[in-house]
Amino acid sequence: MKNKQIIIIGAGFAGLASACVLSKEGYKVTVLEKNDQPGGRARIWEKDGFKFDMGPSWYWMPDVFENFFALFGKKPSDFYDLKRLDPGYRVYYGKDDILDVPADMGDLEALFESIELGSSKGLQLFLEQAAYKYKVGMGEYVFRPSHSITEFIDFNLIRKSVSMQLLTSMSSHVRKYFKNPKLIKLLEFPVLFLGARPKDTPAMYSMMNYADLALGTWYPMGGMNEIVKAMVNIAESYGVEIRLNTEVTKIEVADKQVSNIKTTQGDFKTDFVITGADYEHADQHLLDKPHRNYTEKYWDSRTMSPSSLLFYIGTNKKIDGIEHHNLFFDEDFEQHAKEIYTDPKWPSKPLFYVCCTSKTDPDAAPEGCENLFFLMPLAPGLEDSDSLREQYFNIMIDRFERVTGQPLRDAIILKRSYAMEDFKTDYHSFKGNAYGLANTLEQTAFFKPAMRAKYIKNMLYTGQLTVPGPGVPPALISGQIAAGEAMKMMGKDK
Repeated sequence: MKNKQIIIIGAGFAGLASACVLSKEGYKVTVLEKNDQPGGRARIWEKDGFKFDMGPSWYWMPDVFENFFALFGKKPSDFYDLKRLDPGYRVYYGKDDILDVPADMGDLEALFESIELGSSKGLQLFLEQAAYKYKVGMGEYVFRPSHSITEFIDFNLIRKSVSMQLLTSMSSHVRKYFKNPKLIKLLEFPVLFLGARPKDTPAMYSMMNYADLALGTWYPMGGMNEIVKAMVNIAESYGVEIRLNTEVTKIEVADKQVSNIKTTQGDFKTDFVITGADYEHADQHLLDKPHRNYTEKYWDSRTMSPSSLLFYIGTNKKIDGIEHHNLFFDEDFEQHAKEIYTDPKWPSKPLFYVCCTSKTDPDAAPEGCENLFFLMPLAPGLEDSDSLREQYFNIMIDRFERVTGQPLRDAIILKRSYAMEDFKTDYHSFKGNAYGLANTLEQTAFFKPAMRAKYIKNMLYTGQLTVPGPGVPPALISGQIAAGEAMKMMGKDK
């Protein structure tokens, strides 16, 4: 059994998580990675003394990371120094109109009360419900492979599901407790990470508010790629081979078994395959039609999370008046959401996010400088051109300077853009999406693309387009689920 060879396609969080778990159990694991470094979207880019996390920049749900490393007798602190940010982030509602989200719960309640009389009590009730959803969701939902509805036919779970508010929208749930538009925007914003509008997202996901406001916003010194380095360290300690610059070009199947994997670096034989590559790409482009889980029409009908326009910027001076995480909500939230989901187009007045890790981490930029990461959500599948990127770069820089009162443009000495065509090129990302599948009710649990390959006996899918969903913690969990299911399918219990 332990001599079985397992191939994992993709060295993102899900793929690496699977590799760690399976190699610890004695399986021989090889990870095939298309790009020149592991991490998937959590790669890094370094130039002229500036260091940028290219993708994920928020460290939420620290318990998920702790639980993962505990599987190997380790703690996050064995690999990186984790710092809680205070404030967790800053929200700009307009010029001279900001809100800093404090780490201390008492300070947070006082802040809410100062904005809306009586809202501190509402916050307590809201977070009490959110804490319950987090406990049930993380304890009883997310680790299910969701092969079918029968996994959820359990009286106790059904009873708890009523309290999970699967049929209530986040939009209506938040408005039950709060009336002030600033507080509503603050509480609805984590849903953006789930890839859907608040009115289309189940209120179950208020658990994200618990993760945000109660569990806190953290930063691993050195950047999010430090998590990747830690996972690679664990994987390689158990004998995992990670083959970089090795793009899979074909998954060959015979008698309902993967028989061979063709890559740019040669062929690989295997006993089992877990693909953490973009699901649609693997399903539609790496497999012949008889072996695919879904049709082209199915994929076109999926609601995808947004893509993003990103800019990595280095400055020759310090930028005052901003925090590590900064949300620019000085325009209409609903209008931008409409232009992502309902009427897809480049936004008329976009909201955007700015990360400045050099506020926390002095090694992220040369002395006296800053590194800035601008992100603007976009509808997936739009036209992507250098001229459009530059147009929206100027829009964001103009707004940044106006709202913060800080000159920025003339201080820029390093600049790189990244958008839909880059997501496609680097990750084969379906329609250039950045975050995976939107977490709408119709795409939750067993309604997501299946983890199992329906017509192949020795293959599973993992990552952000399957169970449990988008984000770094869900990707970690997805990889663990896939590893457990693989062992079951190969005749070995978890």
